[in-house]
Amino acid sequence: MKFHYPLQKIVDLKGSEKSMAEWEYAASLGQLKSEEDRLAALRRERDEYESALAGKAQQPTPLAELHLLQDYISFLDERISRQRQGVRDAEERVKQRQIALRGKTVDEKVWLNARGKALHRFRQEMLQREQNELDEIATRRAAAASRG
Repeated sequence: MKFHYPLQKIVDLKGSEKSMAEWEYAASLGQLKSEEDRLAALRRERDEYESALAGKAQQPTPLAELHLLQDYISFLDERISRQRQGVRDAEERVKQRQIALRGKTVDEKVWLNARGKALHRFRQEMLQREQNELDEIATRRAAAASRG
């Protein structure tokens, strides 16, 4: 007799939900990395323009050019500020996905444990049936030997 778990579809569903949560978590980590990379690139660009401004300030340079560089640095500061918020948002999404994944993992474990217990009970029942059949055969042989 083969083991059939009546709630196997639920176990499979919980496994699928966990896989989906893992995928979403991995995607959120990728998005966070991308946001952090953009922030680092903006900071590098700002540093380059700040160095250029400092270098130009040491040389005879038209005031309009210095203002232009300073305005662009201010623009980069605003973008950096917005990008920091983007990183914080991405970090929050990662935390949310991590919590969801933890919940799905626990949920799947509960159902897998229930299936494991049902399988254990099934095996115990099968062993008991086999033992009963062997006992019946032994009883019949003993009865036949005592008659004969």
